[in-house]
Amino acid sequence: MPSRLNGLRLLVVEDEALIALTLEDMLDGFGCVVAGVAGTLKRAVALADELAIDGAVLDVNLGGERVYPAAERLKARGVPFVFCTGYGRAGLDQAFAHVPTLDKPYQEEALRGLLLSGLFGQAP
Repeated sequence: MPSRLNGLRLLVVEDEALIALTLEDMLDGFGCVVAGVAGTLKRAVALADELAIDGAVLDVNLGGERVYPAAERLKARGVPFVFCTGYGRAGLDQAFAHVPTLDKPYQEEALRGLLLSGLFGQAP
């Protein structure tokens, strides 16, 4: 089935290797291209500045550090992003309260819907 996600180049920011691999598999199944993976805030900021991407999936908590500096870089570049978090929306900084967010652990179709709505403003 054709999807608006097909061929999208995405940055994945996730500090837990198993979750990152699972996320990469899901994105690949949607037809996305994972252009880069970051497990630390420093790497996330660098990739947010460097990569030519269409969007990003950001884990909010990276080993005790918040992903917000990378999110700010993406926002400044006009790159849409979504959050995935194990802490729920209540834990988000107010400056990012509007960002589409999915609670972990997440299901494949919920992630697909979040990407469609978060990256395109389109109903899944």
